Amino acid sequence: MAYVRKDVSTLTASERRRFVNALLELKRRGEYEEFVRMHMDYYTPDGEDGLRTAHMAPSFLPWHRRFLLELERALRRVDSSVTVPYWDWTRDRTKTSVPWTNDLLGGNGRNSDRQVMTGPFAYSAGHWTIKENTTDANFLTRDLGRSAAPIELPTSGDVKRALDDPVYDVSPWDSTATKGFRNKLEGWGAGTGSASWRNHNRVHRWVGGAMLGSASVNDPVFWLHHAFVDLLWDRWQRAHRNHRYLPADPPGAADKQHRRVVARHERLPPWEETPDQLEDLSRIYRYG
Repeated sequence: MAYVRKDVSTLTASERRRFVNALLELKRRGEYEEFVRMHMDYYTPDGEDGLRTAHMAPSFLPWHRRFLLELERALRRVDSSVTVPYWDWTRDRTKTSVPWTNDLLGGNGRNSDRQVMTGPFAYSAGHWTIKENTTDANFLTRDLGRSAAPIELPTSGDVKRALDDPVYDVSPWDSTATKGFRNKLEGWGAGTGSASWRNHNRVHRWVGGAMLGSASVNDPVFWLHHAFVDLLWDRWQRAHRNHRYLPADPPGAADKQHRRVVARHERLPPWEETPDQLEDLSRIYRYG
């Protein structure tokens, strides 16, 4: 029977505690760092050579769906009652709302160095030392809302503009695609600065600190954020049942994206599944 991923704002005190404790146990065992390393290894930008799977590519959504499931399975080996909750950032939009509470993820970073000082993932609590990172910081950092150049979280209107596009993705299958649901949700836009960060990308920018860059998994909010992104893909799939993951076939030898993106029936590294097999996981979980 499929289990339920809940809105984080609806979790009971016991559910919050169990979720946090399971994350801390993965950290204590050294398993959590494996997830950070994997995301760093598969974060391949447009400008680099080779296959892109996790970002700036059609497989952004199935890759993170499988990644999220891998983390959830690890959590459930610790506590079988735990599922990954989702953070609806179109509704819970302030620096003090869920999930930024002391019994969940803790709050914002302090002004001097953006170090998170509250909650179970604060360095001072002794359970969450950053070991895999792109910087030298060994403590969790956040800059909710970007204090120096404030931005807002995406709105329900921003999400609707992505959900209304019936085509999953379009050529050139990268961060420059101006049409297609995938990039409208992933959020690579034209130009520079805050106007170019949309939906998924804008949330990473809004949280700031550790959520910037390939080591963003160091902040546990990564999972709540991507659970909501996965929920939005699920909504898109239900709204456009006649539309599937694209490209259906690998780009040809003359195409600049030849061997750089994963087609519907190709293996999605580092796993054995294909995007086709990851389009429907309703037998495993559903959203509440």
